Amino acid sequence: MLDKPASALRIRERLIESERLMEESGCYDGITELHLRNQDPLKFETLHTKLRAYCVSAREMARRISASPGVREVGEMVVAIYTPEGDAIALSNGIMVHVHTMSRFIKWMIRNGYEENPQIRDGDIFANNDAFIGTVQVPDVMDVMPIFHSGRLVGWAGAVCHELEAGGITPGGDVALAQERFTEGLFVCAEKVGENDELRRDYVIRCERNLRMPIYWVLDEKAKVASCIDMRESVKALIDEIGLDYWMQVSKEFIEEGRRAQLARTRQLTVPGIYRGHTFYGHVTAGKPGYQPLGDPDWLYNIPIEMEITSDGKIRMDFEGTQPWGYHSMNCTPAGMDGGMFVTLTQHMNFEGLVNDGAWMATELKLPQGTWTNPDNEMVATATSWALLLPAYGVFQRLLSRSFIARGFVEEAFVGQVNSPMIEMGGESQYGTPFGMAHFECAAAGSGALAIKDGLDTAYVGWNPESDMGNIEIWEQNMPMLYIGRSVVPNSGGAGKYRGGCSFLSTWLVSKTDHLRLVTSEHSSRVFDNGGLCGGYPAPTCQKHRAVRDSNIFDLAENRAPLAHHTGTNPYRSELEVRLEGEHVTLEGPYITAPHKTGDVFTHSYNGGGGYGDVLERDPVKTAWDVENGFLTKEAAEGIFGIVLDEDEEGFPVANLEATKRHRAEMRAKRLARARPVSEWIAKERERVKEAGFAPEVRKMYASAIKLSPRFTKDFSAFWDVDAKSTFGVE
Repeated sequence: MLDKPASALRIRERLIESERLMEESGCYDGITELHLRNQDPLKFETLHTKLRAYCVSAREMARRISASPGVREVGEMVVAIYTPEGDAIALSNGIMVHVHTMSRFIKWMIRNGYEENPQIRDGDIFANNDAFIGTVQVPDVMDVMPIFHSGRLVGWAGAVCHELEAGGITPGGDVALAQERFTEGLFVCAEKVGENDELRRDYVIRCERNLRMPIYWVLDEKAKVASCIDMRESVKALIDEIGLDYWMQVSKEFIEEGRRAQLARTRQLTVPGIYRGHTFYGHVTAGKPGYQPLGDPDWLYNIPIEMEITSDGKIRMDFEGTQPWGYHSMNCTPAGMDGGMFVTLTQHMNFEGLVNDGAWMATELKLPQGTWTNPDNEMVATATSWALLLPAYGVFQRLLSRSFIARGFVEEAFVGQVNSPMIEMGGESQYGTPFGMAHFECAAAGSGALAIKDGLDTAYVGWNPESDMGNIEIWEQNMPMLYIGRSVVPNSGGAGKYRGGCSFLSTWLVSKTDHLRLVTSEHSSRVFDNGGLCGGYPAPTCQKHRAVRDSNIFDLAENRAPLAHHTGTNPYRSELEVRLEGEHVTLEGPYITAPHKTGDVFTHSYNGGGGYGDVLERDPVKTAWDVENGFLTKEAAEGIFGIVLDEDEEGFPVANLEATKRHRAEMRAKRLARARPVSEWIAKERERVKEAGFAPEVRKMYASAIKLSPRFTKDFSAFWDVDAKSTFGVE
């Protein structure tokens, strides 16, 4: 045991001591009593609210400095204040996934002796975007600055922006084509990039010479530094007001209070027990240019999750049985998995704003080594780790919701997040200059349904609760494409008593460029990566890209003929094929092909969320409104929901309640006719399992999980009454 006072310990010693106290007492930093809160609760809460206000104010100021539409328009930024040991005390709104990843970054520097070399001094600026040190992916670049008072380190200020361009093998930030670390782009690995509150010139030069569009990164750096300085000065002024000793104690009590609040809320809202869920992710790259033969061209990921809620309110998430890491861009790190947990908790259980690392300390993640959640090779790529993170934490949201419903808090149930396919681009801009960027309108997909109402249409994404697609005019200033359409995708929300939120589709005309590379990522192909709840259906995820090369759109415009503004609702012939001449292209999965040029037309769509409850219980009147406004087609209303629609005198759809009642009775009778006992279904499926009668991708998926996980092998064998290893040919 260390017998020095805390103020005399070096930073690394302080971190080790804090972790020891937590291990021994079960409380953060050994704080078993919240003395300052008990002495003056009003002062305690006022100070915590002040810190939150400092963070929100600093973020909003920094957004005005940024040149990136991702930060200015969509809000892809978060700032936070930390203890000297690197634990988050308070944070702003925004991309809260990165609050705990910054904590990992600070602790990594402390553990690796940065106090001695390169030293931690007042005015220093440290940056990082290495996921194995502490972030999610390469474009998530974080800056932290130490806060000193009276010559003593009293905390850290940190900020993260998601960069639109990272200098990787393909343009943009989520470098879909990366199959190893070495193709992901510009890495800044826990570097001191500035001193005396100024960025180093050599660092700025490195950015300028290694990025397609350095203005985004460089001005975002200045925005982050400005926000850190603002928070630092606010904290120093607060310490002058309340005293250094009070600050050092109250900042730790805030975190311990956060830990206790998370445990208490979990006990209040949930039922203890073990909950299991499952999802899948399909990635199709066979025949696509640029992918090296380092692994299978088509991957199917199995993501089983077991959530345990203990009687004291602790949440444990176990990913045992998932797939190994691979030579693709979708691997994640423990830092990224922590971030996914943190941002999910802030939306579901800690939505009052005064959340901090205490909430994360009330949870535990079990990430099997060697899987995509915890690779045992730090050379793997993590550029599109959200492709697997989002489906995984969508399962977590549904598991939590099952527990909310079990406790009786039906209004808290939420079917959860979905993947958010990304479009990125680069080449020659409309101004004749090199450019590269990610398009962040994906930050406004459809959400899953709630247990009391429909999901949000085109207004939600899991990684940023402030979801915003940005203004068309701003995006057009930054890319050589013009919008000729932005429209809701009918039937894109999962069906249910309450449907999932619908997604949207954008249609662009390539303009004023002879070289535009378009690349998309984070699509789930051929399988559902989301689910419904309590009888609700998953949302469709197998969206396809449609393009028309060398189109005749300018001729149509000159002749004032109708243009194609969307793909339409005909599954056999798109609106592009009806309206436009040229080379029509339809591609599944990631879009990566030859560059486009002026006159080409391109479409890209996003995902909707899963549904809640029985489709045959949906409100017919609400469904008629959905059809009228383009969220559903009339065919889906009748074929899926059993709702018969007529037209009124003005041609608007209206529900025929008597015909609907009859039609639904027929549909229920058909359900009963084809139903069979679960035991009978399992017996039939067991024969299929014994023969491994699956598609090749499914066989490989199970084989890799069985090879990696003894527990999954045991559970699979016991459930299906087979020898899993011999069934799938695993030695």
